[in-house]
Amino acid sequence: MNPGAASSQVGERQEECGNNGVESRGMNGAVPVETRTSVVHGGRGSLDTSTVSSDERDLDCIEINVEPVCVRGGLYEVDVKEKECNPVYWKQQDHIPVMRGQWFIDGTWLPLEEEESDLIEQEHLNHFRGQQMQDTFETDLVVRTVDSKDAIHSLKLSRTHVDWHSVDEVYLYSDATTSKIARTVTQKLGFSKASSSGTRLHRGYVEEASPEDRPPHTTHVVFVVHGIGQKMDQGRIIKNTGMLREGVRKMEEKHFSEHNDEHVEFLPVEWRSKLALDGDTVDSITPDKVRGLRDLLNSSAMDIMYYNSPLYRDEITKGLTQELNRLYTLFCSRNPEFEERGGKVSIVSHSLGCVITYDIMTGWDPVRFCQQEHHAVEEELDLRWLSFEERHLLEQLRVTRTRLRELENQLLTLEASKPSAPPALKFKVENFFCMGSPLAVFLALRGIRPGTSCHQDHILPTTICSRLFNVFHPTDPVAYRLEPLLLKHYSNIAPVQIHWCSATNPTSYDEVRPTFLNPVKDPTSDTESIPSPSTSPVLPRRHYGESITSLGKASILGAASIGKGIGGILFSRFSRSNSQPSVSLGLDGGANTEEEEQKRTESQSAYGLSTMIRPTSPTTDTSLELERRIDFELREGLVESRYWSAVTSHTGYWCSHDIALFLLTFIYKQKTPPSDPTEDTPDPD
Repeated sequence: MNPGAASSQVGERQEECGNNGVESRGMNGAVPVETRTSVVHGGRGSLDTSTVSSDERDLDCIEINVEPVCVRGGLYEVDVKEKECNPVYWKQQDHIPVMRGQWFIDGTWLPLEEEESDLIEQEHLNHFRGQQMQDTFETDLVVRTVDSKDAIHSLKLSRTHVDWHSVDEVYLYSDATTSKIARTVTQKLGFSKASSSGTRLHRGYVEEASPEDRPPHTTHVVFVVHGIGQKMDQGRIIKNTGMLREGVRKMEEKHFSEHNDEHVEFLPVEWRSKLALDGDTVDSITPDKVRGLRDLLNSSAMDIMYYNSPLYRDEITKGLTQELNRLYTLFCSRNPEFEERGGKVSIVSHSLGCVITYDIMTGWDPVRFCQQEHHAVEEELDLRWLSFEERHLLEQLRVTRTRLRELENQLLTLEASKPSAPPALKFKVENFFCMGSPLAVFLALRGIRPGTSCHQDHILPTTICSRLFNVFHPTDPVAYRLEPLLLKHYSNIAPVQIHWCSATNPTSYDEVRPTFLNPVKDPTSDTESIPSPSTSPVLPRRHYGESITSLGKASILGAASIGKGIGGILFSRFSRSNSQPSVSLGLDGGANTEEEEQKRTESQSAYGLSTMIRPTSPTTDTSLELERRIDFELREGLVESRYWSAVTSHTGYWCSHDIALFLLTFIYKQKTPPSDPTEDTPDPD
């Protein structure tokens, strides 16, 4: 197993072992020829160590370095020597014990305990060495009954005993009092001992491994980023990713069985536990009363305050960036063919993780944003009430700043000629799935306003990420919509409904027609329009106007309108300083030759004050339609309580098979040219 470490010691025993016909060499192997594998069930048996002399005890003392064996698609590796299974891409406190199976129970094919199995194996080899066994298991044939008199050998164990009737007919019996009584009664009734209370054992497993059992090479890696609350429940993202992976595997077997040459792997990204942040300062200032509730808030909601703090924000973004790059580098080192075969990477983020991941991909910097705002305020400084001396000093200051900007522009010109700085992530993101995301609120507070762009580039340039998805449950209190930040009238267009995993031949998501939440009112009429079947959302659930949710939506929309009005007043000075309309980046969705520079420079203007449009603008064109939809909504259950689901929906995405099928639909989706947005105009009638 390790010729370099063991050859010298084994070589010393070669002459001694040679008398017994033992050939010593490195294993593949260092194990003697006669001791490789007995001819059992076509090679399913264990090692025939009967020919090894008493020196095998000394061989066990040889220090052998065994390379770990990858299992479960490469997510885990087994230390054969220590008999432990450990995850590769994340840390786990509890080690998974590994047991070597030699003897298996007929029917269930569960292995016996290793201690009993070793005793049975040793006894079996001592008495049946060299005898031929059948090559295949005839599980469909009725096993002939054997009488206790046919037993040619028996082995007494602690609570059981084993009878050999032939080399391949071995039965296990319990020595409990009740079992003995039952055997006596059944034998007096004419039943054999084996058929009445015996359990047949098989040496080796029922199925033989084959090269076809190897899973296909991974063609798509999905990093799963958690949100708040990991400090409270460490390792939760690992469990959540496991549930998501399990659901994906079921959906693959049901809906994507033809993709035999493709494989999607999900890897959890745990970034919270490695952060120091403030240490225990917040815990030390927390009052003792209602301590449980306070600790709950400190371990969950406090992450939002940490991220909004200029002191700890960089630590969080750097921590997540380093963990994403570490996992990608580790995966590529263990799968060198991934990049060669053009493997792709997607990210699934939850809650606050969506905002952090978005900022990492776009390079959004709050310090630069504040500097832009500061310059805009200085340009509109009121000079009417200043004295002559103050005006003179301000004029000199203005000239100095102008000169400083000229020097900065010259420096930027020189830096532009140099190779652009590498992106924060070592990979390009193909799909960015946001689940239960408050990203829209963060963007709105940063000054993003709806414009006339029908493309995702207004929020996230396609040169950074090919496709953006905002997935949410309708009662998730943390989730917000993104589409109204692109086109304002989409606040009245229902999100795309995610198909049930049990649906047959559902409509393609790209072909779903936009449907209005509320009918468009006739401007000449003062009465409320009555919803009609053609204008209500095409989904098997209650209409928004028929439940209390409509009241909540109305209040939220009303508050949002007031907030937008106030925001328009507060930011009017900035909008006046920018006479140009909103500009979207990369309208054609094609590749940009200055891709990295766009990440660092133009992306900032797209997320800054220059994209704001007055919310009261009367020029909103409701005929515009998004090139590709962004908001996708889970369907509500028929008997689902909205009040209860408001509590559980934010953490219920991981076990949803609808979500699993939705992810696979776009991961396995073939590239098709987008349809002409002018063809599918939402028709309120």
